Amino acid sequence: MRKRMRALLPVVVVLALLIWWWLRRSREWAARRIEVRETEAEPPPGDELKRIEGIGPKIAALLQNEGIRTFASLAGMERERLREILRGAGLPFVDPGTWPEQAALAARRKWEELAALQGELKGGRRA
Repeated sequence: MRKRMRALLPVVVVLALLIWWWLRRSREWAARRIEVRETEAEPPPGDELKRIEGIGPKIAALLQNEGIRTFASLAGMERERLREILRGAGLPFVDPGTWPEQAALAARRKWEELAALQGELKGGRRA
């Protein structure tokens, strides 16, 4: 009896290792599938916020991360809330004072009026 058990011991160990390996790999594969699904999910399309004078790529990405993806949503933001977002990102020197006004024009697709307003601005501020 002991001889049989000793003979089966390597087989049992190999089977246990195979089962352990298979379970570990299946968890990793499941995690990868979830990760791929999350990366494939794109945020809803929004407006090109960089068209607003004073908003560059970094600030546009910051606003989009805060859920501000359209001109209409930016137009409805309080200036103080925009300042809080900027301060939280380490950008306290940026003045969002005219962004809602510019965004309101852009949301209504009044590009000529927006261009005229932006002609009066320097870095998003009234000159």
